[in-house]
Amino acid sequence: MAELGHDLGSQRSKSLAEVEGLAFDAVVTMGCGDACPWVPATVREDWALADPRAMDDDGYRAVRDDIGARVRELLDRLR
Repeated sequence: MAELGHDLGSQRSKSLAEVEGLAFDAVVTMGCGDACPWVPATVREDWALADPRAMDDDGYRAVRDDIGARVRELLDRLR
């Protein structure tokens, strides 16, 4: 993400226990379908994305850019 100008050095993953009891405009899961835990949201989507773990840099960037495009489209729909 640094090559796009985003410093994620201070960011960390959060457990669902840290967000329990909240309702969200949108919840996006990535490939877990019905196995994902339920989180209250107006919009729920599952994005079945390729796992970039074993991809080369170009493959990783393609997945990153796909997520970026989907996020922009979701934000447009939520406005």
